[in-house]
Amino acid sequence: MQRIHPVILCGGSGTRLWPRSRPALPKPFLRLLGERTLFQMALDRVEDGVLFAEPLIVAGSGHADHISDQANTHDLIVEPAAKNTAAAIALAAHRLPPEALMLVCPSDHHVGDVEAFRAVVRKGAALAEQGYLVSLGIAPTRPETGYGYIKQGERFGEGFLVEQFVEKPDAVRAKAFLDDGGYVWNAGIFIFRAGDLLEELERFRPSLASAVARSVRIGREDRHVFYPDADSFGKVEGESIDFAVMEHTERAAVVSAEMGWSDIGDWDALMAAREDWDRRDWYNARGDVVEGRNVTIDSDGPRVSVVGLDDVIVVVDGDEILVMRRGAAQHVRNLPGANGQ
Repeated sequence: MQRIHPVILCGGSGTRLWPRSRPALPKPFLRLLGERTLFQMALDRVEDGVLFAEPLIVAGSGHADHISDQANTHDLIVEPAAKNTAAAIALAAHRLPPEALMLVCPSDHHVGDVEAFRAVVRKGAALAEQGYLVSLGIAPTRPETGYGYIKQGERFGEGFLVEQFVEKPDAVRAKAFLDDGGYVWNAGIFIFRAGDLLEELERFRPSLASAVARSVRIGREDRHVFYPDADSFGKVEGESIDFAVMEHTERAAVVSAEMGWSDIGDWDALMAAREDWDRRDWYNARGDVVEGRNVTIDSDGPRVSVVGLDDVIVVVDGDEILVMRRGAAQHVRNLPGANGQ
């Protein structure tokens, strides 16, 4: 098997992790689960010179300084504007040979079992070399309503053909998916050949494909950094790779694994990941709890005391304080502060 080209997407703003995650320093570049940031941990997972080629990073101009500070010199594509994952992935595909195997990874996820991650990547790459567009799925452990799902169809190699992509379900449907056993969480991690991805993008989203192709064709390169043409890229209509390609192609496959995965999408997910981690003494837990259960305190300065409350998360970051009930983390993004107001 040829070496796989990791493509690390640095486009998330992490509004649901406010106040720790803010526009000036968003989630991927924070040390939320150790001494390394989520972005650095994403790079660490693909540090295997036998399995992986050098990573290619796709990010907006606002993230370029963080990438420079936190990573060794890697090839970087600077997006002129945020246009969602379909365009970002297409930019990377145009910078690689058509036969190159791409492993597309978000920069802000957590994977607890790196060896299991690499094992499932090998399985997915074997299917991608046959012309399939492969999603990595996560074996569900609970009826989660915050993730999309993939319904597995006919077994194919060490994976399955995709029968259906399913948007985030309500609690009843999520429980039914878990009981069924044929559904996996959609992790937003993909493996395909660059040429296959571009071929399907041209088929299903020709205007998007054309605009991205032109932006690369007349873009400019400065050492290890590539700048697509801003005017051409500005004509792209932003859309996720799931909506643009994966939900339409007849060449979709899925391989799944249990690898300690979390999207660290909000404070509930982050606290769950910390509780599953056996080296938790590094992060800020400055506070006391009296007559309370299931209380988490994360403070970068003041000591916080909680008395007589259950199921509460308290976060202090500089001049901002967040107090919320566990289970309500999805709503943090609606706060004015999380939107820069």
